[in-house]
Amino acid sequence: MMNKSYTKSEKRNCNGVRGSGFVQGNAALLKDATKVLAQTSRTFIIPISHLGPGLREAVTAGYLSMRAIDEIEDHETLPKEDKISLLQSISILLNQTYTEEDFTSLFAPYVKELPEVSLRMTDWIKLAPQQTKELICRYTATMAHGMAEWAIKNWNIQNKEDLDDYTYYVAGLVGIMLSDLWTLYGENDVNKDQSVAFGRGLQLVNIISNRSEDSERGVNFHPPGWSFEEMLDYARQNLKIAESYTSRIQLDPIYNFCKIPLALATGTLDAIVSGKSKLNRISVLKIVSGAVR
Repeated sequence: MMNKSYTKSEKRNCNGVRGSGFVQGNAALLKDATKVLAQTSRTFIIPISHLGPGLREAVTAGYLSMRAIDEIEDHETLPKEDKISLLQSISILLNQTYTEEDFTSLFAPYVKELPEVSLRMTDWIKLAPQQTKELICRYTATMAHGMAEWAIKNWNIQNKEDLDDYTYYVAGLVGIMLSDLWTLYGENDVNKDQSVAFGRGLQLVNIISNRSEDSERGVNFHPPGWSFEEMLDYARQNLKIAESYTSRIQLDPIYNFCKIPLALATGTLDAIVSGKSKLNRISVLKIVSGAVR
């Protein structure tokens, strides 16, 4: 699935790009990334498409990089030991100067198992504007490390503290990364402390929505003894904080980016409470239309 090959002379790291080829074909890479984004996220494809030049590439690159490792953690058939090894190796590579061949070699035994979004991880980092590469790599590396640690623990959630720690690594870091990007692109009123709740709230909705599927693969992210109502309340608490985080944002494209997934998350919880498994397309369009300003 990796449709490009590179030599060792085209060495890249998060702080710089050596060799030619980053600027050339960037529009084509964005088009390609948008296609993969549409395949992996119904929630974020809409608000990302409305972001301005530079920020759109940065958020697309950040989202797909994190989605790349998320697909490894959530893989249905990949052995846990392989997940741990891959995630730890990715974290190490992203924290140092790496080559395309480093990732090609790492993924070589898994080209038939891993999806395109994972196998093309270095393409997504190439898409990122120069000033955003370091933070995207840093947060993705931290996420990969945290995911590996939780895989070692066999995703054994025992209490609220465990749930908070797990959701921090798999989703809270997304909120923090986005806050850094918002600031970098001109948003002056970002409450970074609340950004963790933005990611965590969305993740808790996913946990509630996907409980049966997670159970089938032997994973339960609900702390022992927590009822459905307790999990629902905790998700709503975080979404309320996320709403406060979003309400401070002045720039409309960034506000809409945050508001749309929050509105969809709230709508999903309401649908689940009413006995539905998910939102239908008409409901999604209605919610999106009512969320933007």
